[in-house]
Amino acid sequence: MKVVKTEEAVGMVLGHDITEIVPGAFKGVAFKKGHVIKSEDIERLLRIGKEHIYIFEMKENEIHEDEAAISLGKLVCGEGIHFTEPREGKINILAKEKGLLKIDRDLLDAVNDLGDICLATIHGNRSIEKDGLIGGCRVIPLTIHKEKIESAAEILKDKKPMLQVKPFKRLKTAVIVTGSEVYKGRIEDKFGPVIEKKIAAFDSEIIDKTIVPDELDVIKDNILKCKDMGAELIIVTGGMSVDPDDKTPGAIKATGADIIAYGTPVLPGAMLLFAYLDGVPVFGLPGCVMFAHTTAFDILLPRVFAGEKIVRKDITRMGYGGQCLKCEVCTFPNCHFGKY
Repeated sequence: MKVVKTEEAVGMVLGHDITEIVPGAFKGVAFKKGHVIKSEDIERLLRIGKEHIYIFEMKENEIHEDEAAISLGKLVCGEGIHFTEPREGKINILAKEKGLLKIDRDLLDAVNDLGDICLATIHGNRSIEKDGLIGGCRVIPLTIHKEKIESAAEILKDKKPMLQVKPFKRLKTAVIVTGSEVYKGRIEDKFGPVIEKKIAAFDSEIIDKTIVPDELDVIKDNILKCKDMGAELIIVTGGMSVDPDDKTPGAIKATGADIIAYGTPVLPGAMLLFAYLDGVPVFGLPGCVMFAHTTAFDILLPRVFAGEKIVRKDITRMGYGGQCLKCEVCTFPNCHFGKY
């Protein structure tokens, strides 16, 4: 510490808290230890009665916590992400736009393992709204050795971004509702409206919706028709169990589609099917999607709209965090479900 005249302290680091008392109005900390003194602070400091103040002297190889937080923010934030100005040494990391949040857990762990760095996030592989809070970052001490920041930079060098938000694409979507009882008008279609609402959340258009009977060839032909008319996402609802009269899985397979998985380690949503037909993603949805608020479909759908290529490992890994607790008030995606 050293003592300097207040007027000469601009740009220096305050070495202690400074209390301000305004009778009947305020008593508390006006400036916290570690604050970098600005020219506009001088008049207030003098008004408080501080003609001289104690200044924290940084060594040549040290960085102030505010500067360190900014440096770390620039290192870890990729496309679709921004961070706030530091406050008391901490930045908040936010989404620039609505999209799919991606976090490289290995890189996150490696940077935190350096010590003296706090980088906290929410879970990745989930949708996030514009300006949604992703995490926060700060260094633990008031100052940190430059080498620590340089080590973080080396860890992240030539790697994909630790944090990024992939914007959702607008996909032309086709919906095929199966069920002879619905096709013949015996019961009302309640599956289609559920899917329409979920697709609308991604600002996408349903270009075709068809109700068909439980006949394998009819379902197959309609899937192929949807692909030919330019559908970029095809969703087939119902008929997904192992009952003999459930034809949807066989119909999807009969189109020549590449079945990535029939069955997921997720409850609800165990009987979901996911495939690609000439590059077009195809869902076969079990009945639970119609009445359960959140299922395996809600975990995979944001990744499809973000343009990610789903492989079998993506689905088999969903078992960890794959049990929905069916809370009375659903907070998904702000819960454990689908986080792995």
